[in-house]
Formats: sequence, C-alpha cells, structure tokens
Amino acid sequence: MGQVIPPDSTENGENNGPQNQPSKKNGWAAELWDWVKTITIAFVIMVLLNMFVFNLSMVKGESMQPTLVASERLFINKVVYRFAEPSHGDVIVLKDPSDGPDKKEFLVKRIVGVPGDTIEVKDQTLYVNGVAKEEGYTDVAIEDPGFEPVTLEEGRYFVMGDNRHLGKSKDSRMFGSVKESDIVGRAEFIFWPLSEIKKL
Repeated sequence: MGQVIPPDSTENGENNGPQNQPSKKNGWAAELWDWVKTITIAFVIMVLLNMFVFNLSMVKGESMQPTLVASERLFINKVVYRFAEPSHGDVIVLKDPSDGPDKKEFLVKRIVGVPGDTIEVKDQTLYVNGVAKEEGYTDVAIEDPGFEPVTLEEGRYFVMGDNRHLGKSKDSRMFGSVKESDIVGRAEFIFWPLSEIKKL
C-alpha cells in the first residue's frame, strides 16, 4: 500500500512554510527602490537635454513686442545651429554682450544681418545690402536714430528687437554685432500660455 504524504509535509520536496514567502516589507522596499531609480534616471536625462538640446525660457521686458510679450514661455532649440547657420529672421536667445548696470544674462532678439551683410537704418527704415527690408513682424517705423552702413565680419550677426518704438530695445544698435558663439539657440515656438501657442 502506498505511503500517503500529508500536504504540509516537507518530504515531497516542497516547503510551503512562511520562511520562503517574501515579506511584505521587502516587497515594498524593492518597489520604492525601483521608483527612485526611475525618477533619478528621468531627472538626469532631463538635465542633460536641458543643457545640450533644448531650453525653456520666459520672455521678460518689451523689446520683442508685438511678436513676444512678457511672461510668455518659449521653447529654445539649442542644437539647430550645429547643423545650420543662423539666418535672417531667426528669433534667437543670446548672451547679453553689453556692459553696464542694465546687463542681463540673456536677451531675445531677431537676426536682421548675417556675415557679409551691410546693415543700415535711414529714413526710419532698415536696409540690408542696400534694399529696404519689409518687416511684417513690427508695428511701427523705426523711431530711434539711424546709423551709417555697417558690414558684418565672418561669424558676426546683427540683431534687433521687434519693438521699434523709441528706446524700447537694447540690441546691436547699442552693443554692436554679436558673435556666433554668444548665440544660445533659436526660439522655435511659444508654448505658454496655451491661448498664444504659435511657431516663430
């Protein structure tokens, strides 16, 4: 007659006792550790992307009105100029090259002149290479004084704010042309507030 082994016996090679069941405490700790690792990795990736790929920036001041107004948030593409040159009409973020008490860390301006261009303002109008520039992004003729023609050297760019009212934009008319190395990136679009979302 065969031997009957009780279900809770260890002779059948299985141990159903509590010593082999992971404790609830260990399971909770393992899950918490997984969350910590996931959040840490995501944070590091976001920091690296923010340093090298893109940036989120808030508009301050009125120098880019009517295109941009204070408190709007911009998505800044920081890698685009590794594959292409800055070009006419690009709205860019750059390091403030000026000196003095009103020096800012960064400025938002529009490129109106690239290397080799001759820039001039006369009769309240911007001229690029002797041709009057049609600037649909402005709402008034240039109210600041004009200046004699300036020819841009290699690696230098002429930037202006879209706000052409008298004294409303600190730009290349004050601090001169800017170096390409001072350009942080190109503003691609407004992402906040939602009612103002648009490509630049």
